[in-house]
Amino acid sequence: MELLLPHTGTLIWMTLSFSIALFILTKFAWKPIMTFLKARESTIENALKAAESAKEEMKKLQKDNEKIIAEAKLEREKIIKEARELKDSIIDEAKSKAGEEAHRIVELANETIRNERASVINEIKQQIALLSVQIAEKLLQEKLVNETEQKDLIEKLVREIKLN
Repeated sequence: MELLLPHTGTLIWMTLSFSIALFILTKFAWKPIMTFLKARESTIENALKAAESAKEEMKKLQKDNEKIIAEAKLEREKIIKEARELKDSIIDEAKSKAGEEAHRIVELANETIRNERASVINEIKQQIALLSVQIAEKLLQEKLVNETEQKDLIEKLVREIKLN
């Protein structure tokens, strides 16, 4: 049992060395250690506050981003709507111009047809008149072979001209 119980001298020397070590630690190391721990605690606290403020700032930025995205979507929809309206107006205008152009072309074709018809009718009249003169000439040549018939015809024509 002797090994389990400390000796009185050892106990005194242990207490004295512990007291000296405690005095030296308290005098020289305790304040720097406590200062370091307080500084470490304030650093950790500041880091936690910074992390919390960064978290709040991230939430704010996320809300701002969502707001910006919503505005961008509205702007995109507005631009798409305007583009569709512009497309529709361009198509309507093109259809209108095409209709006007088609109407103008039809009118021009009708005018050309009328002019061509009048030209053809005039040409036919001229041909008929020419043929009539040629036929009359041949008839007169055959009928007026002798001189007395010629004189009778001339006198008759002169009388008709005077009457008119």
